[in-house]
Parts: sequence; structure tokens; C-alpha cells
Amino acid sequence: MAHTNEAEYRAFISNKKNEALQSRIIVMPIPYNLKVSEEVKIYKKLIDQSDMHDVHIAPYALKAVSIFSILTRLKESRKQGMDLVKKMKLYDGEDVEGFKQKDVEELRAEAEGEGMSGIDPRYVINRISSALITQETKCINALDILRALKEGLDQHTSITKEDKEKYLNFLAIARKEYDEMAKKEVQRAFVYSYEESARTLFNNYLDNVEAYCNGVKIRDPITDEELDPDEKLMRSIEEQIGVSENAKKSFREEILIRLSSYARKGKAFDYNSHERLREAIEKKLFADLKDVVKITTSTKTPDPEQLKRINAVIDRLIKSHGYCPICANELLKYTGSLLNR
Repeated sequence: MAHTNEAEYRAFISNKKNEALQSRIIVMPIPYNLKVSEEVKIYKKLIDQSDMHDVHIAPYALKAVSIFSILTRLKESRKQGMDLVKKMKLYDGEDVEGFKQKDVEELRAEAEGEGMSGIDPRYVINRISSALITQETKCINALDILRALKEGLDQHTSITKEDKEKYLNFLAIARKEYDEMAKKEVQRAFVYSYEESARTLFNNYLDNVEAYCNGVKIRDPITDEELDPDEKLMRSIEEQIGVSENAKKSFREEILIRLSSYARKGKAFDYNSHERLREAIEKKLFADLKDVVKITTSTKTPDPEQLKRINAVIDRLIKSHGYCPICANELLKYTGSLLNR
């Protein structure tokens, strides 16, 4: 039993001197991994087995580079509305608008030989090592690795000019995906500082949904006046997670059913009881606070109040999100620059 890569195999079978061996060979094509979450595990394992195991790697750094690796291995689909990013997410079990997991089988069937080419994990690990040597630091983030991958393309002897152009585009896509992850990470940590505001908004939404579904008025807690459910408030929250006008009724009814189910079991339906609703509340609050966040994360000379918020966010990132002081500060600076673009 032996293994090789496809290029070496093609060279072997093209050599007429190897005909006697070829008739005795059973070929088993083993493609590269095509799931982002599994690729992350591969890199973690290789790093743990190397001299880099004592280096801190910032959260989402390996995911960002895994996105790049998987994109280089995928083949374009002929399905209308399907691009490589959507395909990558579907392969990894994520929800993609307009498609379902049952489409994965069809996507694989039309992409013969998918995964037999592209960037291999060894190249990525070598570039991570290179980035560590260049940075001379005990912490490395997604941008450091993506930059190292870009610089390494010129030194990769088997990459053609055409492939290099494609790979540069994939690096740009991976960077864009990471930007969204970075903003979401700071969003969660920042909203934590305003958790009481998030809970108030959550309870206010529930009161309005309950009145809407039951066809009753809602009583203003200050004026005691009876009012119609606040449609503007409910839609401003629901739109954060893509709930359309046509789908709002079923979404609200789903919330009310979950609320009733919790009540029957004697459980409290709180801020963390519904994942999508919590995400919507956090996004809405973050959108309302966006100007505050922009100022807080990008100012060079924060005032005492801004400094207090920055320290609270950094503390949250370190304690609950897996960051170290170095990459937590870098994340805040980077997110500040993104929000100010």
C-alpha cells in the first residue's frame, strides 16, 4: 500500500516503463476534506503535534484560513443561484437561503473529482510557521495567517498564474467572511455590557408579540393608555435575522408557542431561550449602538467612560470568547476600522 498526490500519479502512469506495475495497481482516489469545520480540526491537530502548540491562535483564525483552503478545492456548480461560498456553507451543514441540505447530494454528483486539487494542509501549516517567525510573537490572528498565505503563493512552485489569480480572489473572500465574524464577535462582547438593555428590549418584544397573536391591545406602562402592538418595533427586530413581511406572523406564533411551552413546564422564557430571537435582539441593539461602538473602538484617546467600555469588552473577550490580551486588543482596533469604512 502506498499513497501519492494526483500529479505524481499522472506522471507515473504516463511512463511506459511502468506498464507492468500499472496492471497490478488498484487506484483509490482520496479527495481533500471539503468541510470547513473538519479542516479546522486538521489544523488544530497538526499544530498540537508541532513546536507551535504553545502559541496562542486567536479565535476564528483557523476558520478563516479553512474557508480559503476549502474554496480552492471546490468546483463551480451549474445550479442557478449557487456560488462557491454558498456551496461551502451547505457542505458544512449551514443553512443557506434558497437551498436545503438535500441539495448537497446533487451538488456532489455534478462535481466529479471535486477535492482532488487545491491547497493542501501542509502548505497552510508551513505558512502559519512562517507567520510566527516573521511576527516573533506568542499570538497570531486571522489576518496574520491570511497575509502569510498570500505572500507564500509566489513561492509555491506548482501554482500556475491562473490558479494564483483564483487563490488571491479566495483569500479576499476569506477575509470578507472573517470581517463578518470579527464584527459579530465584538457585537456579542459589546452587547454584554448592555445586557440589561438587551433584556428590556427582549421583554418589550415579547409583550408586543403576545398582544399581536392574541389580537388585543397593549397597555402603556407609563400612561396606562391602551395601544395597538408596536409593529415598527417588532419589524425592526425581526428584519435583523431576515424574517420577511410574509413570514412575520408564523415567526411570532412560533415565539408564542415556545413561550407557552415554557410556561406549562414551569420554566422561565428568558433572553437565552430562543437562539434566533436572541441574535435578532443583539443585532438590533448593536445597530442602535453602532455610533457608540465606532467611537469607542476607534478613538485614540478614549475618555474614562469609553475606556471603561473598552476594558469591559476586552475582559469579556478574554474570559468568555477565548482571546488573549494581545488578540483582543487587535480585534477591537480592526473592528473599529471596519465600522469606520
